[in-house]
Amino acid sequence: MPGTCLAIRSLHKRFVKGGHEIRVLEGIDLDVEAGGLVAIQGPSGSGKSTFLHVVGTLDHPTSGTVSFDGRDAFGGGPREVDARRNRTIGFVFQFHHLLPNVSALGNVAMPLAIAGVRKGDAEDRAAAGLARIGLGNRLHHLPGELSGGEQQRVAIARALVTRPGLLLADEPTGNLDTRTASAVFDELLALNAEDGCTLVVATHAHDLARRLPRRLSLSDGRFEEEPS
Repeated sequence: MPGTCLAIRSLHKRFVKGGHEIRVLEGIDLDVEAGGLVAIQGPSGSGKSTFLHVVGTLDHPTSGTVSFDGRDAFGGGPREVDARRNRTIGFVFQFHHLLPNVSALGNVAMPLAIAGVRKGDAEDRAAAGLARIGLGNRLHHLPGELSGGEQQRVAIARALVTRPGLLLADEPTGNLDTRTASAVFDELLALNAEDGCTLVVATHAHDLARRLPRRLSLSDGRFEEEPS
């Protein structure tokens, strides 16, 4: 039986804007098993991105806990949290956020360079990751020389190059046409099947969300499990 990858308890996130408190996440409890596939849906402004940012330790919760493989995601000092994020969590966003003046190979190798991996080894692993998703012939192209779908696939390769146990995808197909979006989603599901990484996807695309076995709807700061 797979173990629990992600355990969230009584998660709250609030912001103060213009002197008013905005409650975004209101006491969320959630367990996701290792290798699980979860879609998060909800209207714009419901807190999907905020939830992923907190789970991914890009932002701190107001209260509550996030544990990854049984360890406190926020345990230790800032450097320890940053290092843990780099090793164990991959991110894919709606906008690929590739460095425009760096090749596809260099963009994918970047997380490994940050982790201290030797340049040659980092580039070998980056090249293998790009080849795996069908971009082995585009290693030295700049982002501006790639199509939108190719750029997003580079972003996926970058997110997975450190072999993370958890992949968080925030509207990863929201900026793509229907056919390209479906192809990118195919890549995510195939990589989940091959590597066993846990995948949590926030998406507005109901047809894509229905391809995942578990779907959560976020409303009024809480999740409601949708029937499978």
